[in-house]
Amino acid sequence: MPLAELSAIRKLLVCPRCRSDLADRPGGLGCTASSCPYGTAAAVFPTVGRWPVLVDFERSVVAADRAPVAPAAGAGAEGLPAPLRRVLKPPNRIAAHNVDLMLRALPHPAPRLLVVGGATVGNGVEAVYRDPRVQVIGFDIVGSPVTQFVADAHRIPLSAGSVDAVLVQAVLEHVLDPSLVVAEIHRVLTDGGLVYAETPFLQQVHAGAHDFTRFTASGHRYLFRRFEELAAGPVAGPGTQLLWSLDHVVRGLTRSASAGRATRGLLFWLRGLDHLVPPDFAQDDASAVFFLGRRREREMTAAEIVDYYRGAQRRE
Repeated sequence: MPLAELSAIRKLLVCPRCRSDLADRPGGLGCTASSCPYGTAAAVFPTVGRWPVLVDFERSVVAADRAPVAPAAGAGAEGLPAPLRRVLKPPNRIAAHNVDLMLRALPHPAPRLLVVGGATVGNGVEAVYRDPRVQVIGFDIVGSPVTQFVADAHRIPLSAGSVDAVLVQAVLEHVLDPSLVVAEIHRVLTDGGLVYAETPFLQQVHAGAHDFTRFTASGHRYLFRRFEELAAGPVAGPGTQLLWSLDHVVRGLTRSASAGRATRGLLFWLRGLDHLVPPDFAQDDASAVFFLGRRREREMTAAEIVDYYRGAQRRE
């Protein structure tokens, strides 16, 4: 797995408050700017376990007293036999295809790829971690075997133009200000750098109190308005969306998440409807949408985003 060593990316790390360089201090890292609240000798971004915790706690939902270590995986789909796991959580072929396109487009012999919200390896993006050319940099609000530091995506503690690509899969629904997070992605990317994002449209609440936002295809495109579109569309269509809804209807009626998951397993064949629905209808009824784009400075206009709509209601 080509996860970059922390020592190899140390020079890229910056203060999440003022983005000045960091210096080694007893117990962690400190900001080198004397005018910054984190620039005093007593102020330290601590290292917990092996993870530097680079969070501006005064401006984050991340709690300073929360242990930044990912909990052990529960007994969900990951613990089931492979055939049953594929029924409950089928391989994400859309992500696999788009990640392959992104990897092929990376120009450098040793490109840096940042995974935002990367405490676990996402469904369909495994190739990122297998490509020997790629230096993977991962962070989340918890530490894990596939992250090098803990951070809040609203203030990514990396210097401007320091990475060649960004992967942000099933993350933007869990941040308070997606526009700010995308602006941070734009900042840390090199000129012409690539981003691949997947975000829910029609899905029920997941992750409880840390679930905030959904996007239509047009809304998702406008979120990435300072990027040139290379590809975009549904990740999963109306059949998958129906399966989500039935799962949660059963959960509500029975007060049981297990009963909902069992319903999803029994009705897995509904996902096949995704392949029968024309793309323009699927655009209006997708469970989730994706965007693959290239960083640019020009921003989409309001007129351009209205003209961008590709759904079935153009026919009406």
